[in-house]
Amino acid sequence: MTEKLSTECDFSYLDENYAVIKENIAQAAVASGRRPEDVTFMAVTKTVAPPPINHVISLGVDLIGENKVQELLSKLEFLNTDRLRMHIIGHLQSNKVRKIVGIVSGVESVDSISLAEEISKRCVQSDCKMDVLLEVNIGNEEAKTGFTYDGALERAFEIAEMPNINLRGFMAVPPICEGDTVRRYFAKMNGLYLDAKEKLSGKAIIDTLSLGMSADYADAIKEGSTLVRVGSSLFGARRY
Repeated sequence: MTEKLSTECDFSYLDENYAVIKENIAQAAVASGRRPEDVTFMAVTKTVAPPPINHVISLGVDLIGENKVQELLSKLEFLNTDRLRMHIIGHLQSNKVRKIVGIVSGVESVDSISLAEEISKRCVQSDCKMDVLLEVNIGNEEAKTGFTYDGALERAFEIAEMPNINLRGFMAVPPICEGDTVRRYFAKMNGLYLDAKEKLSGKAIIDTLSLGMSADYADAIKEGSTLVRVGSSLFGARRY
């Protein structure tokens, strides 16, 4: 990273943003009949420099999500990773898998059988295991990757059998919409998640439904999300 690493920056805005987000998560969890600790918070760090990332880690953030492998690798040496888990949440090319095995604890964007097979192969070679979520194209959008809603459960059975892969559940990004419309997408994903949780019992521990970002994480939690991915509400607007 070329940006100077400074400990003198005023990161008080991060303290405030994080406190608001945690309170919103707690309220939404209670509204859904769960405890605040039943929902995992992920800080999405795309385009964010290491100093503010390290600051939110000091506040208690222990999971970050990066979209691009190269960006994550460029930050690694500057991050306080002692108690930090890292996930890939963007589209992952099969030829990049070898670079993140043994570094990240999870890939949330498994969108094809071939990608899952590559993760499995590389994890076997490295004698490690990888948590994965299957990305579902819940809105059937041409511009997005992911399994179809109707085919996701069948693919989950296939991937659950692959060595050195821990299938944990599903991830989705619904089409841009608001209110009741986006909540219907979230509810539909929760139905898939609960169905898989029951039918894959004994084959995989299905415990993660990754739904909700800065604009809609409270609604996602109310519809069953167990993991929310929040970037701009925490760090501010992205600077490309």
